[in-house]
Amino acid sequence: MREFPPIVLAVAFASIVVAVTAIARRLPVPPPILQVAAGFLIGLVPGVAIPELDPDLVFFVFLPPVIWAAAFFTSLRDFSANRRNIGLLAIGLVLATTAVVAVTARMLFPGMPWAVAVALGAIVSPPDAVAAAAIVSRLPVPRRVIVILEGESLVNDASALILYRSAVAAAVTSVFSWGESIVRFFVDAGVGVLVGVLVGWLVLRVMRWSKDALAETLLSLAAPYVAWLAAEAIHVSAVLSCVAGGIFLRRSFSSAVTPMSRLQNRNVWDLVVFVLNAAIFLLLGMQARALLASLPAGTTPKLVRNGVVISVVAIVLRMVWVPIAAWLPRLLSRRVRRHEPRPTRRGIFLIAWTSMRGIVSLATALALPHAIAAGAPFPFRSEIVVITICVIGVTLVVQGLTLAPIIRAFGFEPEKTHHAEARIARLEATRRGAEVLDDLSREQWVDARDVEWLRSELRDRIRLLEFNAGEPEARRRLRSEMLRAERRMLVRLRNEGAISDDVLRELEQELDLESVRVGAGEER
Repeated sequence: MREFPPIVLAVAFASIVVAVTAIARRLPVPPPILQVAAGFLIGLVPGVAIPELDPDLVFFVFLPPVIWAAAFFTSLRDFSANRRNIGLLAIGLVLATTAVVAVTARMLFPGMPWAVAVALGAIVSPPDAVAAAAIVSRLPVPRRVIVILEGESLVNDASALILYRSAVAAAVTSVFSWGESIVRFFVDAGVGVLVGVLVGWLVLRVMRWSKDALAETLLSLAAPYVAWLAAEAIHVSAVLSCVAGGIFLRRSFSSAVTPMSRLQNRNVWDLVVFVLNAAIFLLLGMQARALLASLPAGTTPKLVRNGVVISVVAIVLRMVWVPIAAWLPRLLSRRVRRHEPRPTRRGIFLIAWTSMRGIVSLATALALPHAIAAGAPFPFRSEIVVITICVIGVTLVVQGLTLAPIIRAFGFEPEKTHHAEARIARLEATRRGAEVLDDLSREQWVDARDVEWLRSELRDRIRLLEFNAGEPEARRRLRSEMLRAERRMLVRLRNEGAISDDVLRELEQELDLESVRVGAGEER
């Protein structure tokens, strides 16, 4: 049967990404599940050659920008405030899941070496940040829950990959040392963080020297790949390198580039992360279809049953671990009770239930070597790949489909802390602007009429921030309608030939920024 040319497949792939995303916004089904299903259906189309998923391609092309972006947009203050909870999940739960899954695998597959069982546990232990963010970010969830889930996702891949590499090395060479593995864990993590900070520092130096917004955006896109390659070159944690680099760059990014560069950088990164995430889940569905079709006849049902058992074990362990990790430190430490907010049952359950697996698990399973040092086939390699697919499928379907209804049923109160902080910050910034205006009003080059006009504007802004916790809905709607009318007039002037498209684009951007500021950025 004739296969479709690569260019046709690429166009079809992009079209499916757009179509599935548009459909997902109108259905109660999370986008990752629809994207995986679409990829699975693509694999059924005659004439479509499913590309072989190279694990190195996944690790290098997809993971660096996704991890870097997640770190870049993470609040270091909130991350530090919840570092104990994050560490118990990203390191403690990964170790516990690896151990329990390894024991379960040995029971289900007699004869499986311990090193291979540990490798399987490390493969399925880290939840996927992309799948969780795609669901949780669209729903009213307490900020602290989001911070803990995002923080866990930044670190758990690193701890799981370090465990995975140690287990695979032991399986291949039949040599394993607990002492060496523990030392290697901390060395890989520490040096990986240093590499990321160094890359972030170099990027900031170049950005401060550059005066071109496009060059700065391209540099920010290249930074995660540089951090990843540098860490891989010296065999340390590339994941933590990207995490550290993204966080470090964000701390000084606001003072390193121009406002236009910041706006452009954010827009470009939003698009890149969106495309990569959608492509990841489409490829995941396609690979699942291809791998299941390649299994010998009659072996699939038993492997799927074992995969479901391991999925349940991983889910139940997290459901048990999270409440213990949340309450035990409070029972043992007065300092924790005094400084940390009391966890809620709904928040604990939500964190415990949010544990979908994704592309990292599949890539690590596919990256297993085909043979050991003695030349024999790698033990249980096919079984591990199938079990990994089952775990991904079960967690995506069971937890992914139920997560949104659970969040809606919990009825979390709207987040107020963020809005309160934003109002205080706007007020302080506006007051500082008023102080600078008073200082500059005595300069010879300043026109008194300009000073008075700006003072009047600042007084209105300060009055609004002081006497209103938020802008009244009626006032926001009036502003939105005014901005919409101005935009329509600009389009009319362009259509009549009174202004050029360049003028329209420039003024339209000003109106768009004002629409975002007043909270009407999603209105057409």
